[in-house]
Amino acid sequence: MQRVWSFEQSSEVRAPADAVWARVVTPEGINDEMRPWMTMSVPRGADGITIDSLEVGRPIGRAWLRLFGVLPYDFDHLSIAELDPGRSFREESTMLSMRRWTHERTVEPIDDGRTRVTDVVTFGPRLGMILAGPVLCRVLAAFFRHRHRRLAAHFG
Repeated sequence: MQRVWSFEQSSEVRAPADAVWARVVTPEGINDEMRPWMTMSVPRGADGITIDSLEVGRPIGRAWLRLFGVLPYDFDHLSIAELDPGRSFREESTMLSMRRWTHERTVEPIDDGRTRVTDVVTFGPRLGMILAGPVLCRVLAAFFRHRHRRLAAHFG
């Protein structure tokens, strides 16, 4: 039985890579991408953080995922496993619903004023949700397409 699923989403943003990176590493940028479907809290004691300012390999804390920005429905024990500032990060976490969650994001300049953003997500649901894996993969892939549309729209 399959226990791990993965998908990739890549799109072009009409903005320079440094501007895109500055947006995608902030809680404001992350939450803007996820709205209106959900938002994510900043772990206690981590106000003012960005992915750029985190210590690689050190757990950040529990970030609550809120349906429609209001109703907590899951949490993420955040940890950044790799960071190449201005270019990429890899989050490796566990969640209430996931025994494994890996999110890799790469920001690559294409040419003057355009950037390619690529997300690769690999996840393994907890045992009670393993049968829902194929459906979760489709839902999460659609959610990341939404995130990419929101990011592109932010830069016009």
